[in-house]
Amino acid sequence: MTLRIYNTLTRTKEDFKPLDPKNVRMYVCGPTVYDFAHIGNARPVIVFDVLYRLLRHLYGVDHVKYVRNITDVDDKINARALERFPGVPLNEAIRKVTETTANQFFADAKALGCLEPDVQPRATEHIAGMVDMISVLINKGNAYVAATNDGGEVLFDVGSMPDYGKLSGRKLEDQQAGARVAVEAHKKNPADFVLWKLSSAEEPGWDSPWGRGRPGWHIECSVMSKASFGEVFDIHGGGLDLIFPHHENEIAQSRCAHGTKVMANYWMHNGFLQVEGQKMSKSLGNFVTISELLDIWPGDVLRAVMLQTHYRVPIDWTEAKCREANTELHNWASVLEGYWSLQTGNPIEIEELIEVLSDDLNSPEAFTVLRKYFYAATSEGHAKTLRFTKACRTLGFSKLGEPGLFDMGVSGSNVGQEALHKVAEIAQGLRATAANVSISSALSRYGDVLSKFEDDGFRVKIAEGGFVKVVGSDFEHTHKVERLVANRLEARAAKDWKESDRIRDELSAMGITIKDNKDGTTTWEVKR
Repeated sequence: MTLRIYNTLTRTKEDFKPLDPKNVRMYVCGPTVYDFAHIGNARPVIVFDVLYRLLRHLYGVDHVKYVRNITDVDDKINARALERFPGVPLNEAIRKVTETTANQFFADAKALGCLEPDVQPRATEHIAGMVDMISVLINKGNAYVAATNDGGEVLFDVGSMPDYGKLSGRKLEDQQAGARVAVEAHKKNPADFVLWKLSSAEEPGWDSPWGRGRPGWHIECSVMSKASFGEVFDIHGGGLDLIFPHHENEIAQSRCAHGTKVMANYWMHNGFLQVEGQKMSKSLGNFVTISELLDIWPGDVLRAVMLQTHYRVPIDWTEAKCREANTELHNWASVLEGYWSLQTGNPIEIEELIEVLSDDLNSPEAFTVLRKYFYAATSEGHAKTLRFTKACRTLGFSKLGEPGLFDMGVSGSNVGQEALHKVAEIAQGLRATAANVSISSALSRYGDVLSKFEDDGFRVKIAEGGFVKVVGSDFEHTHKVERLVANRLEARAAKDWKESDRIRDELSAMGITIKDNKDGTTTWEVKR
């Protein structure tokens, strides 16, 4: 079966021909760990995880290597460290920021059902390699040292590369100073970009032939991909926003340093994401992190929403889509509950699924195939259910053996509708946390909220599989009813009819009927 992918470099869909079928190599730009990753960052994580799984299926697990970097050197990180940890030495503050945000990213990716890449290099581990590559570029006449008001920089000379701009389609002569590109007197060309910049005494830095400083953003990926794969590799991926300037500049550095015609043979880019019809922005109040969504939805739901839009098409992220995906996955999990833990083995063929994924990761069509497999599983028995199980696993779903995790409702015992209504939202969060982390972590995270329910005589329990239940003993339930009845009598005595009616309605919602007697007492009973 032939894998075909859209190559941004050639703007055509091409047959994928690896340099070495026994050593397929894919590099994807990872996060800059200055803050928690937002839902837009989840898209390349999921998209290239599906591609990684597909490549492993086509070429063998041991013949595919996936590298996704961590950028832990960046001025945004420096600024965030100073903001969050004032008074702490900068290097220590930076470490606090990057460790926290990187670990959260790893947890988010795992909850989304993504396999770990084979290598996750950090920029700080490759400073020496960056210094070496910059030295090569200077010696070849592709880079130069320039004095600035801040001390100095090493810049890449874009004019030294005749076909600079091939990936993005931007011609160098079109980038006029004073128009889209800022005028900077120390540059030979307005589009020249930083390879190394000097650091002040208060900024993090490393020794180099050009003074103590830190690398520019683009040089990091050129060096980390070279360290992992060599000078030329198969696939380079990332978001559409990285085509220019990041990936364009990576190509320029790598090709000039190594004297190669290409850096990677295939360039893949996922489309943009907006939220509820608008560009995601903190100023609009629609900026949402992956971890925030994972407090509401199981990771499989987020994965399903993402994959029902083709990776190159813009996606509009909405709550309605999450609810629809959650309902569908609940139905799937109800069928797979007894099968999910079974080893399906190689004999269970899913060639139809592999075929549509091999057409430029056509994940929407893959969902059509999964739905076909689902209906077959509900009517044609054991073998078809095993096939459906393997197909869902192939697309990266991880929790479809636990239908309770996708159940939007709440069960109750010895409680009225009031308690069930109050706990519905927290129950959704409990289920999501149990799906994405563990039941013990879920109960720990929601401990304060659950204790408030206990104060009212109720307990919220979550069992294996995400089943959430509100429990109140007869004594606890009776105690609360008696207290409300007494409060209502006090309100009536004070002629506070509004409060009296409110308590009556609350009791009614709990399933209690009250009767005001002629002697001034009130009795109650459970509705029949």
